[in-house]
Amino acid sequence: MRSLRSDSDRRPGIAGTRTAGLLVQIDGSSLGNPGPAGIGVRIVGPDGSVVKELSRFIGIRTNNQAEYEGLLCALAEIRGLTTGLVAIRTDSELLYYQMAGRYKVKNPGLKVLHAKARELAAALPNVSIELVRREENKETDKLAKAAAQAARRHPHHVQG
Repeated sequence: MRSLRSDSDRRPGIAGTRTAGLLVQIDGSSLGNPGPAGIGVRIVGPDGSVVKELSRFIGIRTNNQAEYEGLLCALAEIRGLTTGLVAIRTDSELLYYQMAGRYKVKNPGLKVLHAKARELAAALPNVSIELVRREENKETDKLAKAAAQAARRHPHHVQG
């Protein structure tokens, strides 16, 4: 697991444990690229209980756009939940490394989403973003895919 915070900046307990604060898992999914897309957000409390789960259709998007939409949704959700520590976990290397400033954001559509995400994250100083293996993000993957697939089953609801 990698975190956007440097080792000197990382607060004790935030990586790999739920006792320090909220754990937020995010994912985005697109059926086609672009295609009907969904996001999944799962917020877990310090005691391990699920505080909130979201599975939302977001229109026609690329997979990378859906990943960013998942992050934006998570950042908006946690703003009102806590002022404590929050670990946001993603399995998207592109999102993680772009948010860390290690990859440039070249795609015009992603530039807008990236700027919004950086702005929201900067307003939440106790938030870290961590990169995890896909296997560690199965629950939010299911939520994101379910939202995208629901749109495929009901195409009259699909809008760009």
